[in-house]
Amino acid sequence: MNKITRREAITGIIAASAATLSLSENSFAQTETPGRAFRGGHQPKPLPFDAAKLKGISEILIKSHWENNYGGSVGALNVVEKRLAQLVKEKDAPAYLYGDLKREELIRTGSVVLHEKYFDNLGGSGKADGQALKLIQQWFGSYESWENEFRKTAQSLAGGSGWATLAYNLHTNEVHNYWASDHGYNAPLSVPLLVLDMYEHSYQMDYGAAAAKYVDAFMQNVNWDEVNRRVETMLKMSI
Repeated sequence: MNKITRREAITGIIAASAATLSLSENSFAQTETPGRAFRGGHQPKPLPFDAAKLKGISEILIKSHWENNYGGSVGALNVVEKRLAQLVKEKDAPAYLYGDLKREELIRTGSVVLHEKYFDNLGGSGKADGQALKLIQQWFGSYESWENEFRKTAQSLAGGSGWATLAYNLHTNEVHNYWASDHGYNAPLSVPLLVLDMYEHSYQMDYGAAAAKYVDAFMQNVNWDEVNRRVETMLKMSI
């Protein structure tokens, strides 16, 4: 039997220790690196229009809305995701610790998505045309009938919070105007085609409590080219 020298034994111990340390470091690195769901790297999307050129909605209101309300939700979502990243490492963390965080994740995600849809469908002429107009006529009988219901849906939220959306539902294959009391309230599998923010922060600075006047201004600024793009995307998804 070959004898192992003292030098060889020491060398073997060092090599084994280095291998163990390497494995520990790799395991630690994997544990410390959050999954994509917990990165918290969302960035505010720039306004797609000149805020000074909207009709009936002031530049100061739009910029405040974008920076404070939308931007605040982007920042809050990042904080929530990073907190979840810390919590998920604790394998034995009790389920009740997730309640508030997961609720905030839902609310903040809804706020970010709906605000981006809202700003993206502003900055146009307000004149409906193309596939969006055809879809509205198909499902509501006429543009006038759709607009009347959309306005009333929005105005029913006056003085409080929520969203009015024209949406296509991928499950029912129907188009409806939907009412939402907050960022997390939405018909399952509905794809927003037109989004109107009815939180007071979206109009109070310009119109006070006169929400109907804000809805009038919104309709004058709808970017129907963007709505048409959403309709085209939705039609491809529903095939």
